[in-house]
Amino acid sequence: MAAHGPLRSADERLGRSLFGDGPAPVTELLADLGSTTVAVPVLTAAAVYVVWRGRDWLRALAAALAMAAVPALVLPLKLWIARPGPLEPGTGLYPSGHTATAAVAYGAAALLLAPYLPLRLRPWVMPVAGTLTLATGVGLVLRGYHWPLDVVGSLCLCGVLLLVLRSVLRWPCVLHRGRERDGPGL
Repeated sequence: MAAHGPLRSADERLGRSLFGDGPAPVTELLADLGSTTVAVPVLTAAAVYVVWRGRDWLRALAAALAMAAVPALVLPLKLWIARPGPLEPGTGLYPSGHTATAAVAYGAAALLLAPYLPLRLRPWVMPVAGTLTLATGVGLVLRGYHWPLDVVGSLCLCGVLLLVLRSVLRWPCVLHRGRERDGPGL
């Protein structure tokens, strides 16, 4: 649908109407939230913390494997769909790798850290991760790096990946000392 379907022309019209909106330094900063040099260190810091604080190395490993799955899932889709980008020559911009990186890095970090947060803060950890991810997608579209559906496609793909990770993190063998550590709603 993104490369040749009925939504493509609507997606491109919407994208063209949004390109260049907002102050360039801010939109560039938002787009950069999904780079591997920003998002992956956030996940790495969360993983190191849970290993140091709770010896939850299996949880940290599961999150690292989810992050490793991003290029394994996104790159073949980019090659297969071969959708041209809005301002970049060539093809292979669907789904957005930066959005996928942001979604999994921030989402997995939130899932890892939630059990270590005070109960009053736990309900906020996933919305913060979601906000960072959405900010990345907005920045990518406003800068003209991606069409809106490139971002939506990544959100759908990585939403499923995060649901799988959340399920894995709840398995008894992955839980710290056999105790369930996730709070309600995570």
